[in-house]
Amino acid sequence: MNKLISLLLFSLFFISDVNAREDRFESIFVQDQKDPATALAQLKRIYAKAIDDNDELKEGKCLKQMGKICYTQGHFSQSLEFFLKADKIFGNANQPLLLAANLNDAGVLYYYMKQKDKAMNSYRKAIDLYKRLNNLTGQVTVLGNIGQLYEKRQLYDSAFYYQKLALKITEKLNNKSEAAKIHENFGSIYEDLERYDSAYVHFKQSLDLYQKDRNKLGSIEVINNLGDILRKTGRYKESIVQTETALKLAEKMGNIYQVSSCCRDLGKAYELLNNMDSAYHYVKLGYKYTIDLYSVDGARQAAFLQVLYDINKKSDEIIRLKNDRKVNRIIAFSSAIVVILLVVLGFVIFSRQRLKLKDQHMLARQKAIEHDMTSLELKNLQLEEQNLKQLLEVKSRELSTHTLNLIKHNQFLENLRSTLQAMVKEDKRDQKKQMSQILTEINQSFNHERNWKEFTAAFEQVHHQFLESLKKYSQELTSADMRLIALLKMNLDSGDIATLLGISTDSLRVSRYRLRKKLNLAQGHNLSAFIQAL
Repeated sequence: MNKLISLLLFSLFFISDVNAREDRFESIFVQDQKDPATALAQLKRIYAKAIDDNDELKEGKCLKQMGKICYTQGHFSQSLEFFLKADKIFGNANQPLLLAANLNDAGVLYYYMKQKDKAMNSYRKAIDLYKRLNNLTGQVTVLGNIGQLYEKRQLYDSAFYYQKLALKITEKLNNKSEAAKIHENFGSIYEDLERYDSAYVHFKQSLDLYQKDRNKLGSIEVINNLGDILRKTGRYKESIVQTETALKLAEKMGNIYQVSSCCRDLGKAYELLNNMDSAYHYVKLGYKYTIDLYSVDGARQAAFLQVLYDINKKSDEIIRLKNDRKVNRIIAFSSAIVVILLVVLGFVIFSRQRLKLKDQHMLARQKAIEHDMTSLELKNLQLEEQNLKQLLEVKSRELSTHTLNLIKHNQFLENLRSTLQAMVKEDKRDQKKQMSQILTEINQSFNHERNWKEFTAAFEQVHHQFLESLKKYSQELTSADMRLIALLKMNLDSGDIATLLGISTDSLRVSRYRLRKKLNLAQGHNLSAFIQAL
């Protein structure tokens, strides 16, 4: 618990304050370490004047400082409220440096509120802003805080990584105070890992830097840490020397908290040396200082809470006054708007009546025109439909005529072929050769491609894309299959189909059977009915 509180105090003490150049805020920052109630009261007066002067930037700075004071006193919810208000002001005012410092402070607050994810998110935003501004001092502070956050999560590799990054930057800056704090953080990590030799080295380096920087409070804390390391490693007498040194410095400085902590540590050391009289003396003395500390803290807390109450009360009054002013302005503005709207409304009603009459005339004319256009389009559609029907009837008649001619032509050829075949069988040698030649020519004329091309063209005009759509049922259909399908589509009888194709009815049955297989028709399905349904 002691370590936690000390970490909080040191985190606050070394956070880079963007208002360091403003003497008034700097003096208040020093004051809040000794008398937070007085510091808060001073900030309250500055904050009230900033509101009256409408100086939002100063409002934000006051809120940020009040937030820091509140969380040192354990008023976390009030502190968070101040930080969030400051964050909004700095963001709106485009003050990235102030925003980054405020985010870092809020991260420390979230850390002590046990909301580590929010703390990390706040630190990440702060480090991004510091990197964009190339502010190395701010980066060191945030990196150190991130390292502490990983240490408390017992993620020591990450803790070392961020502390090393921070130490590397402090070497460039030659900043003794920041370097001392980073070495103290290293010592704390090594102490958690029970690597006491390494912890001792870093605490010693931290002490040297604090002493060079004349930082008494930091020196006391680190000397006490050195005493803890010596006690944990069994060097009790050396531990007592270090703790007594810290005690004298704390008494000289008047820091009751550190005096109480040193007394408790001395009690532990003397107890380990089995010197119970001294152990009892220092434990009792530590208890006395703790009681005194709580008494002082109680009085301070009462004064602090009174100031905080006054701030909240004043803020409520300011908000109420602002709201009253806003309401009065809104009422006046609304009244003016109502008058203007009534005038405009009268003019609009008059204009709308005139426009309404115009629109009614225009609408009537437009409807008449649309009615005429619709009637005309309907007539055109009826004419187109009639023309298409007539064209289809003509094409159908052409196809029927063409088919009939083909049938007659093939029937004539069939009769002629039969006669010639009979003559050939009479075996008159002088005529046989010539008649065989004539038969060959007749057979060839049955499948004359030009006639079929003309037939196909006429068929496609009547049955548009019919033959092409058949290919989705089978990719194996030949031109002969297509001709057979077309003739079946025309619903011709088998004799006419055989005549047109120049084959016998037996051959036609075989062709139909093969076509059924190509079209994947199950047994029992009628081929003609299937084709007619397409």
